[in-house]
Amino acid sequence: MSSVTAFDHEIVKMTFIDLPFVLKIERRGYTHPWSEGIFRDCINSGYECWLLTYLGKVIGHGIMTVAAGESHVLNVCFHPECQGHGFGRIMVEHLVGRARVANARRMYLEVRPSNLIAYKLYESLGFNEVGVRPNYYPAFVGREDALVLAMDL
Repeated sequence: MSSVTAFDHEIVKMTFIDLPFVLKIERRGYTHPWSEGIFRDCINSGYECWLLTYLGKVIGHGIMTVAAGESHVLNVCFHPECQGHGFGRIMVEHLVGRARVANARRMYLEVRPSNLIAYKLYESLGFNEVGVRPNYYPAFVGREDALVLAMDL
């Protein structure tokens, strides 16, 4: 996979029809993936649910909420073979743009401290650490804290 151009990828709204692709990526990308029910609830609730396609194939997704002047990134996941090629940056930049269009003043997200690659991506986009949620994420042994990051929009 060479460098990504604006002509070989597209960001489109996620629908129920897309869920088999989304679940496959989610299960490959995360040790503790979301269930189909969680994705269905997000779509039903009118959350910002997006897919990124590369050369016509779904390779990742991003989900966020916007309410009361704040935005919260809930999930960004890409197929492992597509990680490290700038797709995560493209998706998060898209979510930031959507939050701005919705007049959010601040965007929040959680990230595992062990996910250094994601942490560095968020930091490079202007997110700053503002807190910790103890025992937030499930882990193979016990639970893992979440770092809370925020960015003023």
